[in-house]
Amino acid sequence: MAPTDSDSSARKRPLPPARTLPERDPSRPTLQDLQSSTSKREKVKATRGMPGFITRLTGGVISPRPNRRERRETERLERIRRPLEGPRNIAVVNLKGGAHKTTASLMVAATLGVTRGGNVLAWDNNETRGTLGWRGIPTDHHRTAVDLLHDIETLRAPHASNADLDPYVRPQGAMRFDILASDDEDPGSAASIDEEAFADLNDALSRFYRIKVIDTGNNVRASNWLAAVESADQLVIISTVREDTFNAAAWMIDELRATGLAEQVDHAVTILSHSSKGKFDPTLRSRLLAHFGAHTRAVTEVPYEQHFVDGSHLDWSRISPKTKEAWLDATALIIDGL
Repeated sequence: MAPTDSDSSARKRPLPPARTLPERDPSRPTLQDLQSSTSKREKVKATRGMPGFITRLTGGVISPRPNRRERRETERLERIRRPLEGPRNIAVVNLKGGAHKTTASLMVAATLGVTRGGNVLAWDNNETRGTLGWRGIPTDHHRTAVDLLHDIETLRAPHASNADLDPYVRPQGAMRFDILASDDEDPGSAASIDEEAFADLNDALSRFYRIKVIDTGNNVRASNWLAAVESADQLVIISTVREDTFNAAAWMIDELRATGLAEQVDHAVTILSHSSKGKFDPTLRSRLLAHFGAHTRAVTEVPYEQHFVDGSHLDWSRISPKTKEAWLDATALIIDGL
């Protein structure tokens, strides 16, 4: 039986109008501070290893503390799931193709989606033909950011809902994030996403998504690239351990500092991505950790992952546990900055 008008309106719940949060006075405690200081901490029970076995065996009557590894994993998840005061942008940058920007954008978005339960968008803001849409789970439409820009008034309407985004974004199933692709069919049309268009899309999408992970292009002077960096609450500098990509990242840092964006660099997280199974030259590793550590808030490494080699769409079930662990660590560092 076809749905009635009342059924349709029940599913399509309007969003509340956007509101501006008042400036917070850092010298005064908030309600959240009061609740945190007065609430009783629930005793954490072990769920893994021998302590977890004892907890299950006794039905929780005897509940040893979690071991060090479980405590670390719990603390990391708490960091990633930390409440945010408003929409946040994470921009993933490097000026060299093949630096793993798209892979990093997908893995950060997937890790956030899986751990936080959704409300995450991976947005391809490439000024040329981007590949983020290709690397995600396919959908039955090919609409992109350009199409959404043409219909932007739909999202600005007072009664706009998440359902209005369905024709434009590409849901990623159990990973619980969406993809907004760049224009796959006509790379020339992506040039219509300039600084002003980026701002329009960003404002509209902020009504629907708590976190936007923005995959960027390779042109530091493209207006949409600069807009993404300037809007970023957290900059993520990604590089493989190849000389061409880490040199491009280092040059980009110098360029950002020279153009008045030093604060973004100081607050950034650097991710060094291993692009081969071979051992990492320890001397080179020390040099890279020292260089990027002197410029950015944190530096972390992620291992080589066979699943990424063929360029197929991201399948969370095929990612090795070691790789997931590394991206959990990286994502916790990123959320620390938000």
